[in-house]
Parts: sequence; structure tokens; C-alpha cells
Amino acid sequence: MKFQDEKTLFRELFGDTPKIRVFEYLLEGRELDHSIGDIAEGAGITRVTLFRMWDAIEKSKLIVHTRNIGNAKLCKLNMHNPYVRLLADLFDKIINVDFQEKKKEKQLVA
Repeated sequence: MKFQDEKTLFRELFGDTPKIRVFEYLLEGRELDHSIGDIAEGAGITRVTLFRMWDAIEKSKLIVHTRNIGNAKLCKLNMHNPYVRLLADLFDKIINVDFQEKKKEKQLVA
């Protein structure tokens, strides 16, 4: 099962939209830098869909350009942006709650 096929609590709460998928993917790998192609593939959307929203994402300063490898521009979440830090904290808390609930369910079954 691929990342984009999994049903996640984050997407259940905020909606399963391309933008949410992109941010979820970037939040999961926030320490890494990603190419646009990697982001689209990881989020389970097309490159065309990502390009349509890319300007707005860049203008909001939610991501930062990190480096170029050949023609590929790599970027990652801008962890200096206070909104990104809040979103990352919320994401971590949601994931932790989801993990704890699944752990309890497994203990009840066993």
C-alpha cells in the first residue's frame, strides 16, 4: 500500500484535497528536500495539479528552495515560518493520537 492510498487521520480531519496531500507528504519528510516530481508522486497527485498550486505555495513562504541538482529544484518546508511550525506541531499531535488509538485497539483485540 502506498502513502497516498492509506487513509490517514490528518486527511480525514482536513479533507483529502491535493493541497492537503502535498502538505501531509512534506510534513512527513520535513527534514528532507524534495523535487517537484517527488512531491507529486509522494502525494499521489499529478505534476500538472501540483504546478497549478505551486505559485501560491511559494508565495506563502511555506516552502524554501534548498538546492539544485541538474535541472531539478529541491525544496522543503520552511520551518522558520511560524505557520509551518504550528502546522508541524499539530500534525505531530494528530499522528501521536492516531498511533495511541491504534495501539489501544490492538491491545483490546489481543
